Amino acid sequence: MTYVTPRIALVGDRSPAVRSHARIPGLLDALAEHDRLVLDAYWIPTEDAGAPDALAGFDAIWLLPGSPYRSEAGALAAVRTARERGIPFLGTCAGFQHAVLEYARDVCGLADAVHAEEHPDREEQVIAPLSCSLVGHEGAVTVTPGSLAERVLGTTRTQERYHCAYGLNAAYLDRLRAHGLRFSGADESGEVRILELSDQDHPFFLASLFQPELSGDGTRAHAMIRALAGAAVAHADTAWSVSA
Repeated sequence: MTYVTPRIALVGDRSPAVRSHARIPGLLDALAEHDRLVLDAYWIPTEDAGAPDALAGFDAIWLLPGSPYRSEAGALAAVRTARERGIPFLGTCAGFQHAVLEYARDVCGLADAVHAEEHPDREEQVIAPLSCSLVGHEGAVTVTPGSLAERVLGTTRTQERYHCAYGLNAAYLDRLRAHGLRFSGADESGEVRILELSDQDHPFFLASLFQPELSGDGTRAHAMIRALAGAAVAHADTAWSVSA
């Protein structure tokens, strides 16, 4: 049997100053060593992610932390490509924020929706400053029973690490939900921390405001990262079967 190594696009503006970026190589090694999930990883700068077919042929897309991105358009293109083409997707921190923004614009029809970090003076801030910054914060997240997030995490309560100051503006929750976006994790005050699409809408689409890259000591991959890797393997197997 021929084995095709899944290809994963790590979309973000790689920087040694971003702690989560520094952890990625070790997490990929941990996936291979401990979980037998070997991925062929490529870093894709946001300026490149928006080019036609820049992400074609990838089996998973991970939109990483590190906002403001050098190209907001490229980050949004990565989300849209994954969503529309059924490519397994994980968004973490800024990846979560831009997954919301892409959905608001392209699915909900909110063409003027913006991220407050990029457009602090605009009105339709779907992503807005948090009432309390989560930079360096750790907190509990309650997970919706029966959700993709619960299946991935194996629990309805988890403790996670953050490094962000922006999140979903609750005023847009109902509009986003009405168009199919699911919110499957919240902090102790009820503020959204995880989103996903249903199995009927997408094979694997998950995003968290927290950073699973920062979980533990970096020697084992967080459950969300393992799940993305597993979804990439399944996507590569399917693609190979179709082309064989």
